[in-house]
Amino acid sequence: LTIQIFSDFQCPYCGRTRPTVDQIAETYGSRVRFVWRNYPLPFHERAMPAAQAATEVWEQGGDVAFWRYHDLLFENQGELGDENLVSLARTLPGIDATRVGAALRDGRHRARVQSDIDAVRDAGMQIGTPSFLIGDRLLQGAQPFAAFQTQIDAALAR
Repeated sequence: LTIQIFSDFQCPYCGRTRPTVDQIAETYGSRVRFVWRNYPLPFHERAMPAAQAATEVWEQGGDVAFWRYHDLLFENQGELGDENLVSLARTLPGIDATRVGAALRDGRHRARVQSDIDAVRDAGMQIGTPSFLIGDRLLQGAQPFAAFQTQIDAALAR
């Protein structure tokens, strides 16, 4: 079962979902797969740069590096300036922080981030963050584990 996470690194509610996502992973193991979708809200001015930096980290280090950086970004939500985005990337093994800085300056990942936003609009959906597409069902907000469990169990039973 694929669970798509639509999230914004500057959104405080998105940061609160991490323990729930961890609990889902622990409970369901290989029966679920998470897919991150950048959905920086326009009024969070540092969300787009954070999403672009995270995309560069993913390009360089794959899923493991991305999820580590993801955690760092949420742990440092109040400090998402370019310097800190680069500094946080520097702490990750195998990540070239200079390339992260260059990606922020030249905006090379902006179109990729925008494509996640556009896909939501093109599908006719209106969402806030965080939102989760569990199979083909939408769950919005920082919901408790039980709300996810109900949706996941129903999707797995189909």
